[in-house]
Amino acid sequence: MQLNSYTSFDGHRRLASGPLQSVAIGVKRLLEGGTDGPVLIFDDGTGRSIDIDTRGTDEEVLARLPVPVPAPVVEQQRGRGRPKLGVVAREVTLLPRHWDWLATQPGGASVTLRKLVEEARRQHGGKDAARRAQERAYHFMSAMAGDMPGFEEASRALFANESEKLGQLIAGWPGDVREHLARLASIDSSDSVGQ
Repeated sequence: MQLNSYTSFDGHRRLASGPLQSVAIGVKRLLEGGTDGPVLIFDDGTGRSIDIDTRGTDEEVLARLPVPVPAPVVEQQRGRGRPKLGVVAREVTLLPRHWDWLATQPGGASVTLRKLVEEARRQHGGKDAARRAQERAYHFMSAMAGDMPGFEEASRALFANESEKLGQLIAGWPGDVREHLARLASIDSSDSVGQ
């Protein structure tokens, strides 16, 4: 799933997918022309709907869009750590026995914690990606299909990884909703461990 991709719906009909700027302007045009169904915009990375203010000119709409949060900036003059590697200092809270164990490890607590995190990412990367895909699909289907027949059973099938059963349960749902749900539930390269 692309991190900066959004999809808009007019009722159960998919309008557009792509960068938030183009999706927002498309929604603005639709609302200016009038529409029957609720118009929703979804963040494809999370499956959650977002609100935008479509009042005013195109430039005013674009100026009010949420700004992506940039990666932490590492200061050039830092006394400790490894700023050239992008190391960011944050607080970690552990029990005394955990600190005692970390103190006995070669390289110290920071090196050991980094190694443990990398090993966990390698071992559980697939499960983590599957969980993220399930969560984003569930957020979308709750908003778009929460009142549709078979929603509860479809939710259970989604979290039980029963894709064939899920497909059967949502077969009667509108096509654009089914297709987008399948897209959000898929695990692709942006869900990989290296991301």
